Amino acid sequence: MRDFSLFEQKFNLKFNNENLLIQAFTHRSYLNENKDFKLFHNERLEFLGDAVLELVVTEYLYLNYPEKTEGELTSWRASLVNSNILGEVAGKLDFNDFILLSSGEEKQKGKARKYILANAFESFIGALYLDQGKEACAIFIEENLIPELEIVLREKLYKSAKTKLQERAQEEISVTPAYNLIEETGPDHKKAFEIGVYLDDNLLAKGKGFSKQEAEEDAAQKALETKGWNKN
Repeated sequence: MRDFSLFEQKFNLKFNNENLLIQAFTHRSYLNENKDFKLFHNERLEFLGDAVLELVVTEYLYLNYPEKTEGELTSWRASLVNSNILGEVAGKLDFNDFILLSSGEEKQKGKARKYILANAFESFIGALYLDQGKEACAIFIEENLIPELEIVLREKLYKSAKTKLQERAQEEISVTPAYNLIEETGPDHKKAFEIGVYLDDNLLAKGKGFSKQEAEEDAAQKALETKGWNKN
């Protein structure tokens, strides 16, 4: 078992219900190898945390960028709360040191681990919300996630690969890209998707991800590279 008092010390937090904190870091796979573990996995907390995260980020953007349109703020928010950035931030915050995983999942690296970290970030926000309310969540998010907004804006990460591909395809050949599911694999809690992107029914590239949106982004990015349209 991890020493979660170290987590609390690291972030200057003290949970009233420490079980909420432990549950936030409990991956479904851990329960498969620890049948006597008394807590549930973190997926319900992840569901709650996702909503709290969106609310806090939305409120921050609304209050701090009054001149920006709804569409611009929506793009910025989507870029800031996507699994890539959440996974990177959770990694920087050493969430890896506290996640409870099966021995098999412990060996997973790369995209699979980043996805687990992103989910843990959301489930932690859900646990913090239940334990200490929205204000505590806002403080944590503004200290640890909002600083990434500078990178999002500087590198124009708010402009997704799908958006870039659609703009270039319409500009160059007057065609709108289409996305189709090629394959869906894995158990319900860890599904993987392979999606193809097509121009005029011609397969341009395939992408993979742990959600359809992530697979579509991967496919679009590869299509941009294939066509040489990834230059600004």
